[in-house]
Amino acid sequence: MLINKEDLKLIADTVRTLTLDAVQKANSGHPGMAMGSADMAAVLWTKVMKYNPNIPTWVNRDRFILSAGHVSMLLYSMLHFSGYDYDIEDLKLFRQLNSKTPGHPEFNIDRGVETTTGPLGQGIANGVGMAYAARLLAEEFNNYGEKIIDHYIYALVGDGCIMEGLTCEAASLAGHWGLGNLICIYDSNNISIEGDTNLVLSDNIEMMYKSFNWHVQTIDGHDYDAIEEALTNAQKVADKPSIIIAKTIIAKGSANKEGSEDSHGAPLGVEEVRLSKINLGRDENKFFEVPERVYEIFKELKQEQDKQYAQWKEKFDSVMKGEAKKKWDSYFTKPDIDSLRELMPKFDQTKKMATRTASGKIMEVLFDKLPNLIGGSADLGPSNKTIIANYSESGKNKLGRNMRFGVRENAMGSIQNGINYYGGFIGFSATFFVFVDYMRPAVRMAALAKLQSIYVFTHDSFYVGEDGPTHQPTEHLAASRVIPRLNVIRPADADETVEAWLCALENTSGPTMLLLTRQDVMPIERANPLTNFSKGAYIIHDTKGKADVIIMASGSEVYCSIKAAEILEKEEIYARVVSFPSWYMFDKQDKKYRALIIEQGVPVVVVEAGSRLGWERYAGNSALYLTIDEFGKSAPAEVLADHFGMNPEAIAEKIKNWLE
Repeated sequence: MLINKEDLKLIADTVRTLTLDAVQKANSGHPGMAMGSADMAAVLWTKVMKYNPNIPTWVNRDRFILSAGHVSMLLYSMLHFSGYDYDIEDLKLFRQLNSKTPGHPEFNIDRGVETTTGPLGQGIANGVGMAYAARLLAEEFNNYGEKIIDHYIYALVGDGCIMEGLTCEAASLAGHWGLGNLICIYDSNNISIEGDTNLVLSDNIEMMYKSFNWHVQTIDGHDYDAIEEALTNAQKVADKPSIIIAKTIIAKGSANKEGSEDSHGAPLGVEEVRLSKINLGRDENKFFEVPERVYEIFKELKQEQDKQYAQWKEKFDSVMKGEAKKKWDSYFTKPDIDSLRELMPKFDQTKKMATRTASGKIMEVLFDKLPNLIGGSADLGPSNKTIIANYSESGKNKLGRNMRFGVRENAMGSIQNGINYYGGFIGFSATFFVFVDYMRPAVRMAALAKLQSIYVFTHDSFYVGEDGPTHQPTEHLAASRVIPRLNVIRPADADETVEAWLCALENTSGPTMLLLTRQDVMPIERANPLTNFSKGAYIIHDTKGKADVIIMASGSEVYCSIKAAEILEKEEIYARVVSFPSWYMFDKQDKKYRALIIEQGVPVVVVEAGSRLGWERYAGNSALYLTIDEFGKSAPAEVLADHFGMNPEAIAEKIKNWLE
């Protein structure tokens, strides 16, 4: 389809006027970069990108990531023109309650939104994960005689994204891995909220990205020929990711605020909107106007998109047959949890084992049975037990299911999210639990977008020992549990670790944290089967009659609590012990089950090697809290257990004195 420069300018100027109107109507928003990037969007969406609004989940579509999520009106405008599920009324509801057009894009493939963005830098790191996943999928399924996967990942980034440290971490990995299917368009308008970026930025971005092993081009971001040529050149570079540094003018087309920081994060004002429309050659009295020619262009384009998809589908159907199709389907369907449970390792019930070690043995089975399970650790694979032998590994210009992230926790979490946004893969990451602080933005974004990101966090308490308080997570449990939709699971022994992994694989509506011990823990004899583990809490040690006290614990403290209960029983104090691995799962149970676990009228004790914050919702303010509301100390783990009173004798003594 022939699209001339007049058509491209018409599309770009329509993005500008829609942005002016939507931001002004909402009295909130960021018009500047949307207006400045409009020329590049017009070229990308009409002359370069491969997509089909009628089949938004098409696996071989190009992905467009708006890393600079505040530029959302640019995205909503292009999706509207293209025929996705946005009409003019939706654009008029920009930033309004429950509208399809929130202030920053929120993940919805059916509507063409590939990622949830807003915190700057997250999107470009997501793009690295998407590009990695696309390459792995291509390696797996392009060997049947046809190129089933041959698309690109495009990310639009701004000056703010470039400044974020996360971006440098992710870009370093993308260059190391040689992700030639990743193309970033950097809208370099040299403006941030506070003013010209020279106030804070003097880096040579060209040299920086060349040092990251990227293909670098610099262009005029308003020159349609230069934009198209740069994108075409980038597509030809197979062994390096590409960045196109596009020099643009913020608020391009504005009558008086072109190039000004005043246009970055606020409406331009009624009069400036009027004058800008005149400046753009549009009717100042028309609002949310889309010229009919814009719709005609995308309607004609749609015919080409349908033809392109039909050709791909014919290729796909010709090769994806029999075992090939069965394997393909296994990537895009939920695992059979019951079948996996039968294949899980059986652990020796007489030997101690750290739950991180149990997790490693579980992962060996999962890697064998789930070829789409991929991920890795931030340089802690041997400690996290997440390097699975005899499977491919990432490296210089090399990809594999074992991903080596180096000491880059921040990027690791966001790249993992990109893998899960992409689809077909279950992405996990691993590090010490204390370093969740480096990953928290990505964890929060995974929860917000309902991604099945799985986190293997080991060294989950003060039992880290001699490394001291810098490495001992005491407040991190509480801080993680408050994130909505995040399932935090802290298993007590190897058998519970099996169930924790199965719960993570079954949870496709949000992320899961597996919090695992460094130290060996004893296997536990249970009063009730593990079938209730998925309910978040269950009675693991019960009394013959009515309980005098209920002890609620998680992780390694469960065994200590059971031993404390046995000591108390000798003094005719009868304690029921509840293993409480997951608040998230427990909160989903009905009132009857919750009342069975936390029996009204019975005193409650909480035992956990972390902050008490939040336990009040289950135990009440009158409970006894044997928790740690301070930082740890540097000493051998067994010495710290005595120091913090986390041994059976100390627990029993404190409960006895409290009850008396």
